[in-house]
Amino acid sequence: MVKQQQTKQTLVFIGSYADAKNPGVYTAQFDAETGSLTLTHNVSGLQNPTFLAIDDVNSRLYALGEGIGAEGQKCGAASAYTINLESGELSLLNHVNTLPATTCHIQLDNTNQVVMVTSYHGGMVGLSPIQSDGQLGTSADIRQHHGASLLPVQDRPRAHSVFVDRANRFIGACDLGLDKIILYRLDLTAKRLIPHHEVSIKPGSGPRHFAFHPSFEFGYVINELGSTVTAFGYDEELGQLTEFQNISTLPVSFEGENACADIHISPDGRFLYGSNRGHDSLVVYAIDELTGHLSLVEHAPTLGKHPRNFGISPDGRFVLVANKDSDNIVSFARDEATGKLVPTGSVLEMSQPVCIKFLQVQ
Repeated sequence: MVKQQQTKQTLVFIGSYADAKNPGVYTAQFDAETGSLTLTHNVSGLQNPTFLAIDDVNSRLYALGEGIGAEGQKCGAASAYTINLESGELSLLNHVNTLPATTCHIQLDNTNQVVMVTSYHGGMVGLSPIQSDGQLGTSADIRQHHGASLLPVQDRPRAHSVFVDRANRFIGACDLGLDKIILYRLDLTAKRLIPHHEVSIKPGSGPRHFAFHPSFEFGYVINELGSTVTAFGYDEELGQLTEFQNISTLPVSFEGENACADIHISPDGRFLYGSNRGHDSLVVYAIDELTGHLSLVEHAPTLGKHPRNFGISPDGRFVLVANKDSDNIVSFARDEATGKLVPTGSVLEMSQPVCIKFLQVQ
């Protein structure tokens, strides 16, 4: 008797720009053989749930949204959901306000004890505890950034995202307005973000998203305003970044307007990917495992407009790109030897997709 190989089911969760009365967070089944998506479920009731975070241990999802503050002003909010692993259906646990200004990014720590959010318009980062039942607690810490940089849009702090290092000891906060990455020590006992270290990058760069290398002591930030990626050595013990490379995300011949968005490293740690909005491409770099230096592989057209964010499948075989302005998600097969991307022909049409998160069920 031949024993059947158990296949892993993979769910994909998609955040989008949406009014609260319309669907905003979507669940899709991911075909790990073809790279295609099939929508199965959605939830409404959230205003612009553009970014998501997944607790894959406890099968929970956390989504950004907008709330109303005590004085009637717009503020940041977040919602917690349980995930039905068979259907992908989301069930609301609770909804809380987080920061006194609207938020743009949400991140869990590596042990799923706290949620961290950032506010572009408020120039601040915040931390909220996660209760034992998965519900979000009230905000426990808020850190306001101060200062400015070179360009008109950089007349104030504009915190864009936070990312956690492998050891779960430090987080890096990208501040587009300050041209800085601000590192905080993560104190899970006290539920605090302790200011620790700052690193400045080239004025006018506008750091947006960051990626710690999964295996080596390197880190990379994609710069929205400068259309560059800056590479750093990262001392995990000291929690310090040291810049060693700055490389363009664009072809030399490109003369149009561009703004970078998202950055990810392949699961094997060999390639780095970044999104160009304007050139409408993913830039692909090879990573030198000894030095961390990047070398250009290709610029892959995203077959859509304004590629906001993208996701790499857990097995590293596919890349899904959220083209916000053309209302679609395009699937690409990833060559694991070269890092290059080839369209699969699978395109999912949906309204203003932004964030893509995978969850491997079995």
